Amino acid sequence: MRTGHEFFVHGLNDIMDAERQLVDALEENANDSSRADLKRAFQQHRKETEGQIRRLEQCFEFLGEEPEETECHGIRGLVAEKKAFAEEDPSDDLVDVFNVGAAIKAESYEICEYESLVEMAREMKHSKVAQLLGQNLKEEKATLKKMEAFSDKVKPNEMMSSEEEEKSAANAKLRRRKRAA
Repeated sequence: MRTGHEFFVHGLNDIMDAERQLVDALEENANDSSRADLKRAFQQHRKETEGQIRRLEQCFEFLGEEPEETECHGIRGLVAEKKAFAEEDPSDDLVDVFNVGAAIKAESYEICEYESLVEMAREMKHSKVAQLLGQNLKEEKATLKKMEAFSDKVKPNEMMSSEEEEKSAANAKLRRRKRAA
C-alpha cells in the first residue's frame, strides 16, 4: 500500500467486513434479547446494516474498484467477546445488558471508521462516495443514541448477591474507619 487511495479502499474493505459481521451479530442479539423493545431495535438495525452494505457496494462501483476479502479485526474481537460471555451461561437480563454494551462499542467503532472515510473521500473529491458514507455515518450515530438510551433502562435484575452485599458493606465500614483514624 503506497497511496491514500489504496489506504481508503483498504478502509472501505474493512468497514464492509465489519458490516457483514454485524448483520449476523445483530440477528443473534435480536434472538438473544429477552425484551421485545430491544429485540425490535436489533432487528431494525440489522435491516439498516444491510442497506449500509448496499451503499458500500455503490462506493466501490463509483470508484471503479472491486471489494476484496479482508477481516475487520476490531469487530471480530467484539464478536469473540460475545461468544466468550455466552459460555459463562449468563441470565437473560445480563445478556440484554451485555448486548447493549456491545452494541455501543460496535457503533463507536463504526462511527470512528466512517468519520475517517468521509473525510478521506472529501479530500479526494469523491463527493458521491462521501455522501453515501455520510448516510451510513448518520445512521450509526442515531443507533448509538438509541443504544445509549437502552443502557439507561436495561439493568441487571440483581446487582449483588447477599454475600457480595455483606462484603461490600464490610469494606465500606473499613474505609470509613481508616479515614477517621
